[in-house]
Amino acid sequence: MATKTDRKFADLGLKPWVANQMDKLGLRRPTPIQEACIPRILEGQDCIGAAKTGSGKTFAFALPILQKLSEEPTSNFALVLTPTHELAYQIAEQFSVAGQPMGVKVCVITGGTDQLLEAQRLQSRPHIVVAMPGRLAAHLTGCNTYSFRAMQFLVVDEADRVLSGSFDEDLAAIDSFLPKKRQNLFFSATLKDFMRENSVFPIETDAFEWSEESEVATVETLDQRYILCADYDRDMVLIETLRKFKEDNDEASVMIFTNSKKDCQVLSITLNSIGFDNVCLHGFLRQKERVAALNRFKSKHVRVLIATDVASRGLDIPNVQLVLNHRLPKIPNEYIHRVGRTARAGRKGLAISIFRFPRDLEFLGEIESLINTKLTEHPVDQRLVERIFMQVSVARREAEMNLDTKDFDERQHNYRRKKWIEQGLEPDEMESKWKQEKESRAAERRERLRKENEARKRAAAVEGGSSTTKDERFTAVAQNKKFKKRKFVTTEQLDEFAKGKKVKQQSDGKGKAKKGKLKVKKNKKQIK
Repeated sequence: MATKTDRKFADLGLKPWVANQMDKLGLRRPTPIQEACIPRILEGQDCIGAAKTGSGKTFAFALPILQKLSEEPTSNFALVLTPTHELAYQIAEQFSVAGQPMGVKVCVITGGTDQLLEAQRLQSRPHIVVAMPGRLAAHLTGCNTYSFRAMQFLVVDEADRVLSGSFDEDLAAIDSFLPKKRQNLFFSATLKDFMRENSVFPIETDAFEWSEESEVATVETLDQRYILCADYDRDMVLIETLRKFKEDNDEASVMIFTNSKKDCQVLSITLNSIGFDNVCLHGFLRQKERVAALNRFKSKHVRVLIATDVASRGLDIPNVQLVLNHRLPKIPNEYIHRVGRTARAGRKGLAISIFRFPRDLEFLGEIESLINTKLTEHPVDQRLVERIFMQVSVARREAEMNLDTKDFDERQHNYRRKKWIEQGLEPDEMESKWKQEKESRAAERRERLRKENEARKRAAAVEGGSSTTKDERFTAVAQNKKFKKRKFVTTEQLDEFAKGKKVKQQSDGKGKAKKGKLKVKKNKKQIK
C-alpha cells in the first residue's frame, strides 16, 4: 500500500463517526489518494483518481459517499460499477463495514445467481448498489420499476477496464436511467486518457484529477523475476518453481494466473493430481463456487489459487507471498494488475513470470518499458524440470480427458448461445459465424508463428543476433540447445500413457487411484 500521510481522517472533513469507524478498523491515517480525493469529493467535484494496487482507492470514494448519505439517506444514493464479480462483493463488504454505524444497506448485482433474487434485492430500496454493467443493464431494460432519480454518485471502479469500450452498450443503457445531475468518480490503478474523454459518462471539465507520482508502476517492495522456458516445458517449469518455493515457504499463499477458463481448470486438476491442493477461479464457475473458492483461499484452508484475470483486479488478499504468471496476460497493462495481488500494505512479495524463449522476449520488453524496471532471472533447476517431464505431461493429459467428461466444452457452447440470445441474435447463425472465425484465427496463428520462426532464423544468421537477444541477460541462453529444439510427446502417446496408468490404478488397491505426488521437504532439492 502507499505510505500513510501525517494527517488524520478527521482532518479531511470527515465527521467523527466516520473517523472513529476507521480507527476501529485499524486505519488511523489516510493514504495519499485518500488525502487528495476525499476533501474534493465532499466539496462536490467530479474526480479521477489513479494509484497503485493496494493504495486504498475504495475507501477514497466510499467514505465521502457514506458521509453524504448520512446527511440525506435515500435509496439508490450511489451506484458503483465494476468489471468482476469478486471485486463487486469486496467493494460491497467495505461499504458495509465502514457504514455499519449508520446501518447502510448495500445491494450486489453481478449475475451468476437467480435473476429474480437480484430483482428482489433491487426492489428492497438499498442505499448503495454495486453492480457489473451487463447484469444491471439487463435488469433496468427488462423492468421499468427501478428508480435512480435520487442517485447522487456514480462510481466507476477499475475505470480503465470498464470504460475501454467492451461495456459501452451496457453503459449506455444504464446511463439512460440515471439522472444527469450527479457526481462522477472514476478510479483505477492506471490512468488512461479515455477515462476523461469517454462519451458514455462525460465528466466535468473542472474535475479533480489525481495520480500517484512514481516512475515505477509497481510497488517498491515487489521483487519481479522471470523464467525462460522452451515451447514444451512451461508446465514443468511452473510446477518445479512452485515446489521449490513451497519447500522453503510451506505456509505461503500463492496465486497462479493463466489466460483461459479451460486452461485454468485443466491446470487446477493437474496440480491436484500431483499433490498440490488448490482451488481455481474463472468465469464459468457458479457464483457460489467462486465465493467458496475465494473464501477457502482467503482463510488459508488452501494455499494455492489458480485464476484467470477475474482475480487480477482490486481483490484485497493481504497475505499473498507469490504471484506466478503461468501464461502471460494478453496486454502488458494487465501484468501490473496481476502482480499487484502481492506486496500489498507495505509487505514484501515475489512475482515470477514464465516466458517462452525467444518467442516472448518482445513482450517482456514491453512489460519492462511499461513498469520502468528490469526483471531479474529466477533460478530453476533444469535437471529437476526434465525429471518430472513425463509425470506432469501425463497428469495434464489425464486432466484434459477428465475435463471432457464434465462437458466443459458444452458449457462453453451453452454460455455463448445464452449471450447471443440475450443480445437478440440468432444463435445458430452466430454459432456458424463463430466457428468460421475460430478457424480463421487458427490459420492466422499458424501463419504468424511461421513468420516468427523465419524472422528468428534470419536474426540468428545476422552477426550479433536479433535486438531481443542482444540483451546481456539472454546472451548465454541464446546458445542453449534446449531452446533450439522442439521436444514434445504426441497426444496419441500421452493418451496411451494416461489410459495405461488408469488401468493400473484400477487394478491396484481395489481400484483406488494413487496420486503421483511431488513430495515437498524443507531445504531439500530432491524430488521423491
